[in-house]
Amino acid sequence: MERLVKAFQNSVRAFSRLIRTEAAFQQEIMLLAVALPLGWFVAGTWGGYALLIGSILFLITVEVLNTGIEAACDAVSREFNIDIQLAKDCGSLAVLISIVIVLGVWGFAIVERMLGLPI
Repeated sequence: MERLVKAFQNSVRAFSRLIRTEAAFQQEIMLLAVALPLGWFVAGTWGGYALLIGSILFLITVEVLNTGIEAACDAVSREFNIDIQLAKDCGSLAVLISIVIVLGVWGFAIVERMLGLPI
């Protein structure tokens, strides 16, 4: 049980730091706050709602991992290094792919809703 408490404390510390210092994380949390009520009107079913909100939570997860990669790389060296650049670029690409997934999921849901189809 002590490990769970410490893991929770570490997570709260990370969340607190990210929400104070990382603009992308702040924007994604605001997106989630808007999506929570909006998603129900778009989806209309619990499964569709879970898919919509889950896609945004996936984006936030990838953003957190990308920030961790960047922090680890910066801790190793702030000087230019081709391998560090690749690690950071790969993290950025993962965020971009996650954004495309969110746009696709929400886009399909909105189109289906406009056409009167259940999601």
